[in-house]
Amino acid sequence: MALVAHFDLELHQMDVKIAFLNGDLDETIGMAQLEGFVVKLKKSIYGLKQVSQQWNLKFDGIIRKFGFIKIQKDNCMYFKSKGGQFIILVLYGDDILLASDDKNMLHETKNFLSSHFDMKDLGEASYVLHIEKNRDRTKGVLGLSQKVFIEKMLVRYNMQKCAATPIPFAKGDKFGEYQCPKNKLELDEMRDKPYASAFGSLMYAQVCTHPDLAHVSRILGRY
Repeated sequence: MALVAHFDLELHQMDVKIAFLNGDLDETIGMAQLEGFVVKLKKSIYGLKQVSQQWNLKFDGIIRKFGFIKIQKDNCMYFKSKGGQFIILVLYGDDILLASDDKNMLHETKNFLSSHFDMKDLGEASYVLHIEKNRDRTKGVLGLSQKVFIEKMLVRYNMQKCAATPIPFAKGDKFGEYQCPKNKLELDEMRDKPYASAFGSLMYAQVCTHPDLAHVSRILGRY
């Protein structure tokens, strides 16, 4: 995102429909089939442990044939340059971001992907991976927001009515086992607040847009 803002790159988004079904199987998989339906499974299906890896291997092989090279520091990123122009491709599951300084390379890549996979062209990127992108190209600014994600997270864990605080962690706050539920009433109260899930959501916001939550995430991660 910093490169997109700094070099004023085009930033587009695509979605791979039923991405995980594109993977090819290279091993025998044992599974129970419906009565009267006995065929050899040649493609990945949802539920297999190998499904994400097989999809990634399939995509990697195809995109490399189009001249992209994988960034060694991040296996989700690919880079291609031609005639002084370049394009960056970022793959997260079935979401694809394309950043380029050349519209022709951008459209060529889109057409190539659409010729190999069932794709949905979402145009200029605005919302991906629970992150909203607000861009002002005249000022060279690209803002990232997770307001919607955080509001949904509060509703999911029944905390939408909690009072806001100017700081995420007050000096002197103590956490420990003494705060664990001690009776059925307290257990029922915490039943809709699964700790690992809630903490994971909090940590995702911290990693993406809220580094101010780093300290409290470190503290809560101990429990």
